[in-house]
Amino acid sequence: MKKKILILCTGNSCRSQIAEGYMRFFAGNKAEIYSAGVETHGVNPKAVLTMKEDGIDISNHTSNHIDEYNNIDFDFVITVCDNAKERCPFFPTKAEKFHYNFPDPAKATGTDLEVKEEFRKVRQLIKKYCQDFVEKNLN
Repeated sequence: MKKKILILCTGNSCRSQIAEGYMRFFAGNKAEIYSAGVETHGVNPKAVLTMKEDGIDISNHTSNHIDEYNNIDFDFVITVCDNAKERCPFFPTKAEKFHYNFPDPAKATGTDLEVKEEFRKVRQLIKKYCQDFVEKNLN
């Protein structure tokens, strides 16, 4: 049976969207991947562009609220920011919880190039995390 993975962030706009894209890529048919936020902020266009640079299309992703998934029995819940971890509601589930506080590239300032570089840096951190997660937990 496929594992069910929820990736949770504050606004489900950037870090969790990038993680959902990579987790789908690395997990393949071993898992069903969901992402959500404790709020919804819409999918960040810079996250879409950054993922496209690495050959992953997240342009059809939607920004979802955690409440939409109350009836799903997740195997894993991964929070990708401290705010989501602190605000994560109680899940009446056996889900194993993981946490990694990735920097928020949406808060990057500077020139367009500096902001792009911050998105790329965070993308690489999330990519490595997702690849390692799949190798350790889904094989």
